[in-house]
Amino acid sequence: MRKFKNVFIKASSVMLLAFCFSFHLHAQKVVSLSGANSPQDDMNPVWIGDNTLLFTRAFHPENIGGVTDPGDIWMTKKSETGEWLEAVHRADLSTDGYDFSLGLEDILTLLVYHTGGQRFGIYQYSKFGKDWNFLRRVSMPGLDGLSGQVTGRVGAGGKVIFLSGKGKDSKGNEDIYVSDKIGPTEWSSPVNLGSAINTIGQEMSPFFNVKSGELYFSSNMHEGAQGKDIFIAKRMGEGWNNWSKPVIWEQVSSPGSEVSVTFINSEEVVWTSTQNSDGFADLLTFETVIPLDIPTEFSIAAPEAIAQTAQPEKIKTVSIEPIYPASSVGIPEVRIVEQTEEKAEEPISWFVVDAKNKTLVPYTLTWKAGGISVSKSASDSLKLSELGNAQVKEIKVSANGYFPKTILIGEVKINEPTVVLMTKAESGSVVLLDNVNFKRGTAELEGEDTKASLTELAEFLLSNPEMKLRIHGHTDNAGDPGLNKGLSLDRAGSVRDFLIEQGVAFESLRISGWGGTRPLASNSTETGRSKNRRVELEVER
Repeated sequence: MRKFKNVFIKASSVMLLAFCFSFHLHAQKVVSLSGANSPQDDMNPVWIGDNTLLFTRAFHPENIGGVTDPGDIWMTKKSETGEWLEAVHRADLSTDGYDFSLGLEDILTLLVYHTGGQRFGIYQYSKFGKDWNFLRRVSMPGLDGLSGQVTGRVGAGGKVIFLSGKGKDSKGNEDIYVSDKIGPTEWSSPVNLGSAINTIGQEMSPFFNVKSGELYFSSNMHEGAQGKDIFIAKRMGEGWNNWSKPVIWEQVSSPGSEVSVTFINSEEVVWTSTQNSDGFADLLTFETVIPLDIPTEFSIAAPEAIAQTAQPEKIKTVSIEPIYPASSVGIPEVRIVEQTEEKAEEPISWFVVDAKNKTLVPYTLTWKAGGISVSKSASDSLKLSELGNAQVKEIKVSANGYFPKTILIGEVKINEPTVVLMTKAESGSVVLLDNVNFKRGTAELEGEDTKASLTELAEFLLSNPEMKLRIHGHTDNAGDPGLNKGLSLDRAGSVRDFLIEQGVAFESLRISGWGGTRPLASNSTETGRSKNRRVELEVER
């Protein structure tokens, strides 16, 4: 069972909401947006004028999808006295999937990204009084090819959209892309900004200032990053692939992780920070209006300076040594000696939490190296280089009372915790079997990965014999609905039969076939249709 899309998790402690701290630079005090923050995850702030800030809030009970909803759009307003008012849920802009605002295309049109629910893609909403009315889906070829933590922002007066996500041509994890408006509802296919901006790490949450030509974004791999920090690059000429070397914005960066910025005006900014590097995101701003210390010196990026492969951080030291012994008569001649040594690799940091209530979960890690099973507890130190040297491809995360989850090595984070959401094996829980495949148009299981995944599931069920499961089969909406329903039921039956062959009791497994009646994503794209062709497990008791 593979990992769901990573999202940032927020601590439920109320103390975080009142947390504030000071940076050394100018001693400016940074505070939480009191009314805008919650015990849930608050991210992607977008200022749309009229004293209004939109943002995405995840896992809130008032979200359309409830506490499992990965993100709805909420709104807070700044009062005339400078206070941030209590946030309100914008159901008119939200779905039961992941939603975020891209910003205003024009004064009356808002662009919103939806995925994971009934809508997939970028949609236009029109302002009517205090409400936003749904208009239409815009066309952007290649948008469905972006995965991972997709974020973005409208720029240049509604003429371009900057997006971050993992595409086929990404340098590593999430990269930053740009799309130009070519018609009333048509946008060009997203184009990678190139190696001056994108690295093998994560580049996310782009914000483009059209007046200054500066691109603000979050990165965990550019020089000076601690976790994720905000970097600024300046556009150097025509086209979208000519950028300066990114420089860190020291004024808003901290030892934690900063992910997104939005400007209220030329002197006020709001950003997202995790302050303690544990993934606990909050919306922050300066307590009082102070001059923004934005870098002004930019140099052309050297292509060869952009890291293409993961390399240990290196530390350069300078020492002075005599050319002949210091005891000799006279003043000894000296020479400067530079030495470079690799910085010690940090152990992998894990953040394993209950997907429903966001509490930490004790866990163990298991993987195979050379055909031998290796297991480590949460307290054991583990480095990515150890796994690489052993040619480990994936790690299984196990926790008592939870469905195990398999993490690909490529999904393990560097310089920040790897977040793993665990699904508790309790009544009503639903788990996607996203590594189970079938031969096209049939109910026949296909691939060694499919069998390995189901064998792992069988082992879990055998260790929990009291559990009763229903296996749900789903298809896309292509073809005859009656045939699709039959195929989905047959596929659920194939999974049940395999589990029974492994020793799972027949009485503990039931099956259902839904055809294409319960889509997870839009059926208008191949990527969406592939997500809808799935098998899920539901715990009945």
